[in-house]
Amino acid sequence: MISLLSRLFIKDWKNYGDGHVRQAYGTLCGLVGICLNILLFAGKYFAGTLSGSIAIVADSFNNLSDAGSSLVTLLGFRLAGKKPDPVHPYGHGRIEYVSGLIVSFLIFLMGFELAKSSIEKILSPEPMRSSWLPAVILAVSICVKLYMFFYNRAVGRKIGSTAMAATATDSLSDAVATTVVLLSMGAAHFFHINIDGYAGLLVALFILYAGYCAAKDTLAPLLGQAPDPELVQRVSDIVMSHPEVIGIHDLVVHDYGPGRKMVTLHTEVDGKGDFFALHDAIDNIERELTAACGCHATIHMDPIESDNEAVLAMRERVAELVKRIDPAITIHDFRVVPGKTHTNVIFDAVVPAGLPMTEEAVAERIRLLVADAYPNHYAVVDIDQAYV
Repeated sequence: MISLLSRLFIKDWKNYGDGHVRQAYGTLCGLVGICLNILLFAGKYFAGTLSGSIAIVADSFNNLSDAGSSLVTLLGFRLAGKKPDPVHPYGHGRIEYVSGLIVSFLIFLMGFELAKSSIEKILSPEPMRSSWLPAVILAVSICVKLYMFFYNRAVGRKIGSTAMAATATDSLSDAVATTVVLLSMGAAHFFHINIDGYAGLLVALFILYAGYCAAKDTLAPLLGQAPDPELVQRVSDIVMSHPEVIGIHDLVVHDYGPGRKMVTLHTEVDGKGDFFALHDAIDNIERELTAACGCHATIHMDPIESDNEAVLAMRERVAELVKRIDPAITIHDFRVVPGKTHTNVIFDAVVPAGLPMTEEAVAERIRLLVADAYPNHYAVVDIDQAYV
């Protein structure tokens, strides 16, 4: 159904990288989700009232919260699609993450309320009334939720939306929760065992877990998560494919919402090369990155000595020395400045996140390693953090 509707109502529906197409998919899936969840809520609430099952009523309100979540997600997509303005020059893309965070809080609230009602039902159980109609409604609900899982996951992957991925996970957990409720009805009908309150509590736990997953997926990009390794590798491959570039470092990806990424990095170039030719090459690389990776790229040039064999050999040796501290440490911007009493070896060292040493301790350890390997040499080292 989603494929048919996208062909009918979304212009250029296969151009998933286009911002307008992303917004159209978000709007379409949000509207379909609202309609389906309202229908499921009405059907399950009727089934719960008919059978006197707190678990079914709990599951119905879960679908009602899902409808509210779809509405928030829909509004989030609409607001995130607004163009940049003087107050928000990077656009409004992060509103999509904020909407996902609001959805997670709504899911948490519903989960806690349903857990409370289920515990009350466990302490004061009431007999269930068996009927085939509630069972049919629940079976249909499971099929609908599985369908919603598959289309939300597929569309989320195509347009790269964490909000839709979270919605897909929520739909799958709903299908599992409804299956639990259906099994509890079967236990009451065939074995005369009333586990309705326990089934309702299990449904509430599924809802709380779904809220946790949604919060984790949407909070991470707001706080600033590590970029996608595939994007980092693609950027590195493109930059290093140009002969003017000797090396790259300080690669940072700034995420301002889906489809709104900025990439900054430093490239090492021959210090004796033609400055204007190198600048032109860097401009071409920036344009290539923008076209190939869908991001705005800014590149800084760092000139280095490329024909001094002694400096190159020392750089290679120092690079090996710092790896004694941690194999992930790298160096860049390496240069050697001789003096009357000693020689300064100046460079930056990039340390990985989570290294159990302070920056000062790492710098001191590097200075000792360089001084031990090269007498009368002093390491002037700046410590950088790895952002990829």
